[in-house]
Amino acid sequence: MSAAGFLEKLLDGAEVAWVPLGDIAQYSTTRICSDQLNESNYVGVDNLLQNRAGRVDSSYVPTSGNLTEFKEGDVLIGNIRPYLRKIWHADRRGGTNGDVLVVHPTDSVLNSRYLFQVLTDEDFFEYNIQHSKGAKMPRGSKSYILQYLVPIPCPDDPEKSLAIQGEIVRILDSSTELTAELTAELAVELAARKKQYNHYRDRLLSFEGGDVEWKPLDEIGEFIRGKRFTKADYVDEGIGAIHYGEIYTHYGVFAHKTHSKVRSDMAASLRYAEPSDVVIAGVSETIEDVGKAVAWLGEEKVAIHDDSYAFRHNMNPKFIAYAMQTNAFHDQKAKYVSSGKIKRLLIDGVKNVRLPVPFPHDPAKSLEEQTRIVAILDKFDTLTTSISEGLAREIELREKQYAYYRDQLLSFPKPDAEAA
Repeated sequence: MSAAGFLEKLLDGAEVAWVPLGDIAQYSTTRICSDQLNESNYVGVDNLLQNRAGRVDSSYVPTSGNLTEFKEGDVLIGNIRPYLRKIWHADRRGGTNGDVLVVHPTDSVLNSRYLFQVLTDEDFFEYNIQHSKGAKMPRGSKSYILQYLVPIPCPDDPEKSLAIQGEIVRILDSSTELTAELTAELAVELAARKKQYNHYRDRLLSFEGGDVEWKPLDEIGEFIRGKRFTKADYVDEGIGAIHYGEIYTHYGVFAHKTHSKVRSDMAASLRYAEPSDVVIAGVSETIEDVGKAVAWLGEEKVAIHDDSYAFRHNMNPKFIAYAMQTNAFHDQKAKYVSSGKIKRLLIDGVKNVRLPVPFPHDPAKSLEEQTRIVAILDKFDTLTTSISEGLAREIELREKQYAYYRDQLLSFPKPDAEAA
């Protein structure tokens, strides 16, 4: 029997009421002191994972003040960049900040896990994205979210309603459990390979005992800041462009083509990265991502956003991008990153960060050595990427299967006005 047929049999002709979320839930109104929080029960937007993947322990925990409390059964939704689809069903008590919405069920005829599955559905995320505000750092609308319609089967028969909700949850949870097991298994393998790769990369680029000079970036090349463009400037056909956010969401160490284009009539007002420049993200929500670099190896120049920089130089661009991944670079960079919620490179300071230049007094030999090292690291990167892509494919297949059943099991008859 199909999932849709199963739902029809489960309802057995019963009524379905579409209820505004605000009628059956509310945002958390209680507070929790920071001294009751730790890495496992503090949830900020940074440690909520994209695409409904849950949460990880936080690398940052507030040390003062009171925060928004969440309780077991609450639904936490990342409210910055709704398109990242960050959501988690709380299995513990803890605290969060204003960047995460805590939806607390208030109706006894509501299975909290069922509510989570409804808010995990793509319909909710599309609704949230549609009503979000802000171009650079969009936020979901708290008032519109409470207006989102939630299907409640058999509203006049609480016992039957909860039974139907529970059966839907059972089926969907069994699917997500299988996906989680597979994800965990493959993620362990990927983490081990990445750790091995990072160790070897850092050691190779330390040049212990070699002929090397650690030069400040200001001596190696120059920084060129991009010019602002907005979401409204994106088009299907136009000038290739790199937004700072894409550097850590779409690109690896290098790129040959862009994911975005902006209007051609903006050409004179933009700034560009030339082929072989390194494009650097100047802003991020985390200190790890800010300063991430990608070598631009396309045949034509590419427009860059004003929160990113093109670094123009005479070295191997991939060598520089690899060097900017090392712990040595990150340790130096950390001194020149703003301490606010949004991390920003303080470029006048970053110019002092040093990178290794092998055989500094022999330019030809230096480039030869850079090329040799890049070739070695490319092999490691290819291996790690293939595992990562394999993991992504497996997860995607499982998630598509889960999404199919979720959509079918939540495809309750729509109200007449909305169906029309």
